Amino acid sequence: MGKQYLEGMSREELADLVIDLLHRTVMHHVFWFKEVEHQMGFEKALDVLDRAYEQSKGIQLKRLGKILGFSLTEGKPEPLLAMPEEQLKDLVEGVATGWLAGDGVWFQSVEFEDGMMDAKRCNDSCWAWFSPFEAWSVKRLLHLPKEGAGLEGLKKALTYRLYAYINEQSIIDESPNSILFQMNDCRVQSARTKKGLEDYPCKSAGLVEYTNFAKAIDPRIKTECVGCPPDAHPDDWYCAWRFTIVE
Repeated sequence: MGKQYLEGMSREELADLVIDLLHRTVMHHVFWFKEVEHQMGFEKALDVLDRAYEQSKGIQLKRLGKILGFSLTEGKPEPLLAMPEEQLKDLVEGVATGWLAGDGVWFQSVEFEDGMMDAKRCNDSCWAWFSPFEAWSVKRLLHLPKEGAGLEGLKKALTYRLYAYINEQSIIDESPNSILFQMNDCRVQSARTKKGLEDYPCKSAGLVEYTNFAKAIDPRIKTECVGCPPDAHPDDWYCAWRFTIVE
């Protein structure tokens, strides 16, 4: 079954190969999505992903469980279910922090080679794809309605974003038709503040990010930037966004 090609490899080489194969598997998953999106459109690609992800997840976890010696309960690995609750919370935070680190690595990889403007351009375009995908993923996780989730749906969805587990944020009910979202402490901006650096000018990315996230939760929701670097802001938040729904 191809194992002859593994003969003579050291444990270290085999470990590197396993990690690389997992990375290739993830990237192949991404390229499939991108090609379906290219051929059939973004909404159709999400519909296909809904089926493909569930089937693929089940196949991969069952296979890994057989090799690594863990069982599944309702599709969830027993080692995760057996973890103490605090450790599971630490794992959630660790995964989210790892995502942010990876985002920074990509930004700097472009910036150091091609400059800040190209890095910002790629970053903003990336958010145009990732933000509606994350909204889709959260809606799926929370079983929010495809249409008409409203501001209550958005409020809940904002607490399930990756950022929610590594930053400090708050949501204020302004009126029956509007809410105010504040990023009270931003991991990236706080790190810059501690180093004596100016805020990173993230407004262009934020406009793409928050507008697309809210629209994907409910197309009726309108997004307004109250303030975001390079805008001046008070000490109790780095950026703030108003979400309004037009009935």
